Amino acid sequence: MGIFRRLTEKPWVETDERVESLHTKSFRTHDRKVALYVFLCVVGSVFFLLFAATHMRIALATDWVPMPEPFLLWVNSIVLVAVSMALEYSRRLVNSKRDGMLVFLIGGVLTVVFLVLQIVVWWQLIELGYAAQRNPSNAFFYVLTALHAAHLFGGLIAWCRALWRMRDREGDYAHIRLSVELCAIYWHFLLLVWVVILALFVST
Repeated sequence: MGIFRRLTEKPWVETDERVESLHTKSFRTHDRKVALYVFLCVVGSVFFLLFAATHMRIALATDWVPMPEPFLLWVNSIVLVAVSMALEYSRRLVNSKRDGMLVFLIGGVLTVVFLVLQIVVWWQLIELGYAAQRNPSNAFFYVLTALHAAHLFGGLIAWCRALWRMRDREGDYAHIRLSVELCAIYWHFLLLVWVVILALFVST
C-alpha cells in the first residue's frame, strides 16, 4: 500500500503537507551576508593564486629586480587603514542606533583619496622607469595593485547605495545596518589583501 501511494504521488502539486519552512533558529545570517562571504572567498582565491604565482616567479627566476618603495605608498597604506577604521566605527554607531552617516561618508571620501594617490604612485614609478613591461616584478605589482583598486572602486558602488539609504531617515533601519556592516566587512578584507601585497613586495 505504501509503494502504491508512493507511485501515485504528484510532487509538482503543492499541498499543505509539503510546505516546509526554511527559516531556522540555528542559522540567522542574512542571505546578503552569506553572498558577500562567498564572493570574498572567490576574490581571496584569485588573489591567493596571484600571490602564489608571484612567489614562484621570484623563486624560479634570476631576472627579478625589486621595485622602489615610494613614500606615498606608505601614506596610501595609512589612508586605507583610516578607511577601515572609519567604516568600523560607523558600523558600531549604527548598531547602537546612533547617527554614523558622517563617519561613513568620511570612509568613502578617504577611499577616493586612496585611489587617486594610487594613480599618483603608479605615475611616479613609471616616471622613474619602472614600467610594467620592463621587469616581472613591475608587472606583478601593477596587476595586483590594479586588481585591488578595481575591487575598491566596485565597493564604492555598494557604499553609495548604503549612503543613500542612510540619508533616507524613514528607511528600513535593518537594511541600513546590514548595508553598513557589509561595507565594513568588505573594506576590512581589502585592507588585509593590501597588507599582504605590501609584505610580498617589501620582502623582495
